[in-house]
Amino acid sequence: MAGLPGARSASPGSPPALDGSFLLSPLGGLMCAQAVLGLLVWSLIAATTYHLHAAYGWVMFVSLFFWILTILFLVTYLLQLHQKFYMVPWPLVLMISNAVATVLYLTAFVTSAAAVQPTSWRQWDYNRRAAASFFACVTMIIYGVSTFFSFRAWKGLGSNAATSQVTDHV
Repeated sequence: MAGLPGARSASPGSPPALDGSFLLSPLGGLMCAQAVLGLLVWSLIAATTYHLHAAYGWVMFVSLFFWILTILFLVTYLLQLHQKFYMVPWPLVLMISNAVATVLYLTAFVTSAAAVQPTSWRQWDYNRRAAASFFACVTMIIYGVSTFFSFRAWKGLGSNAATSQVTDHV
């Protein structure tokens, strides 16, 4: 795995091993931030009467979908399962996922921010929706930064070109 920190060679038949150093890498730290912030977004929306407003259904879908996808990627990299399925171009998959998440979180942030109504008769709904809009914006930024780092990993920037071509999956 070119450019992915903590990438150690694991044979396809060995059991999954926990890679704690991945959490200390930029991509691992950003994935953790995405998981926490995405959880905040969908839980804040879920704590309101979002079902009465169609706009919040979209925000809920985007935040919940990418939260689950981020958790799956995080577990995949933590357990080094990306090395078991070496035929999948993981840096490219991660970059595309982060880019799509950035764009869709942008739409979710704009939708959520536009639908916040300060004259709501339920003050806690207003506060939660406003907070969800803020965290959707921060999550969008984190996905954008993660897209940059996953692009660098995909292109192999910051790693030796010779080691990025060598695989020991014999």
